[in-house]
Amino acid sequence: MIYQPPVGARDLFPLDVAQKRWIEDRLQQVFHRWGYHRIITSTLERMDTLMAGGAVQRSTVLQLQDGQNEELGLRPELTASIARAAVTRMAGATLPLRLYYTSNVFRRLGSSAFDRQQEFFQAGIELLGAGGVAADAEVLLLVADCLKTLHLQNCHLVLAEAGLTRSLFSSFPESIRDEVRGAIARLDRIGLESLPLSDELRDRALLLLDLRGRPQDVLQRVTSLDLTPQQQSIVHNLKALIDLLQESLAQAGTSSPTLVLDLSLIQTFDYYTGIVFEIVSDRASGRRVLGQGGRYDQLLGLYHPQGKASPGVGFVFNIEDLHQTLLPSGHLPTQTPSADWLVVPRSPQAYAAAFAHAQTIRTSTSLVRVELELGVQQTPDTIRDYARDRGIPQLAWVDVDGTVSVEAIGS
Repeated sequence: MIYQPPVGARDLFPLDVAQKRWIEDRLQQVFHRWGYHRIITSTLERMDTLMAGGAVQRSTVLQLQDGQNEELGLRPELTASIARAAVTRMAGATLPLRLYYTSNVFRRLGSSAFDRQQEFFQAGIELLGAGGVAADAEVLLLVADCLKTLHLQNCHLVLAEAGLTRSLFSSFPESIRDEVRGAIARLDRIGLESLPLSDELRDRALLLLDLRGRPQDVLQRVTSLDLTPQQQSIVHNLKALIDLLQESLAQAGTSSPTLVLDLSLIQTFDYYTGIVFEIVSDRASGRRVLGQGGRYDQLLGLYHPQGKASPGVGFVFNIEDLHQTLLPSGHLPTQTPSADWLVVPRSPQAYAAAFAHAQTIRTSTSLVRVELELGVQQTPDTIRDYARDRGIPQLAWVDVDGTVSVEAIGS
């Protein structure tokens, strides 16, 4: 029998891990610079936590059963877990809370999705307890800083407003609303025109189809609609956010990412109440969604003992998508780090002295890698060949009395 990981799971080998760590380390450096602190929440959650507000579909959760017949699930995303922790275990903390995470998440695949991933790695932030344009701008500018730090070019920040989008679609009959929204999301003009709509609603649907592009153009088109006072207020705030973003990026001398306003954008999770956005890479190999996020001002209230709402906004990067996008760039490590030393006992009786010398090197400075020759190589020449193959620059030959002879290995 050949043992393989289960369908949807995969192993990460040392080079995969080194490249993944390169990405995560740089993202964490940005998060630290912006004042965010790491939080680690449980991989397991109660199903009622994950299902709160109906934001996550039960069918997507990998479920478990404990000994007390309590329904548990592996988290499909982190925002709900962090919201739960923030309003319970961190209830007395001073707001706003700036939290970040690097974690794995799990999503059950449909029966037709053969051999696709069920475990994913993510890195993201949550800004809790702060509402308004400035908080939204902080999160989006943090995204831009992450992209710059990862040397990612040709990226688009696709921005929408969940509340405005829902209200714009509310004029369509509920029986056909999802079809209209789906056709617009796919840019399917022919499919949209074939739907059983009145002339007025078809014209409105076609107008919504075109609410995508340069922010100034889209805002001009949306203001031509017959908007309610609430919709006008949302559009006003959206314009203020875009102006602040563009001015801040210009003052920082940053031209990336390109900002796109797309009022047909709907995120997977339904707890978003304000801005929603996607980070998209456009390369010759194709379009790839690197991350997504948005504002969720009602989610924390679902976990609060008294139902007290508190604003929240955040985003997540998909590490696998970042990895695939960065692979051709030349920035990722191309090999695992080599050891700095190979310590070689000259005889079986010299192992104690060799272990002691290896430990002396390890504690003499930081970030030094030391290997010990364990008798696998049989001759001095094969030991030297091994060191060359592994890129180890120095040998330390150790005698039984602790005498050490250092040899530099050439390439």
